[in-house]
Amino acid sequence: MAIKERVGLVVSDKMQKTVVVAIENRSPHPKYGKIVVKTRRYKAHDEENKCKVGDRVRIQETRPLSKTKRWQVAEILNTKATIK
Repeated sequence: MAIKERVGLVVSDKMQKTVVVAIENRSPHPKYGKIVVKTRRYKAHDEENKCKVGDRVRIQETRPLSKTKRWQVAEILNTKATIK
């Protein structure tokens, strides 16, 4: 089975070794066709506390690390400083 990967934006880095990553899913409404945006928030393990709020990161699924943490940061794609 392949390892799941997602790309999202870091929305919180207040915890130690953990970041909250928001993943947007855009899909058309089944009946009306309007694009609906749904956001899921995942807690991801960040061993060296490198991620900051606003960074775009790739996360991958891993074994359960805590009660709510099932993902880890694979790489930082863009930092907030490069977006500006």
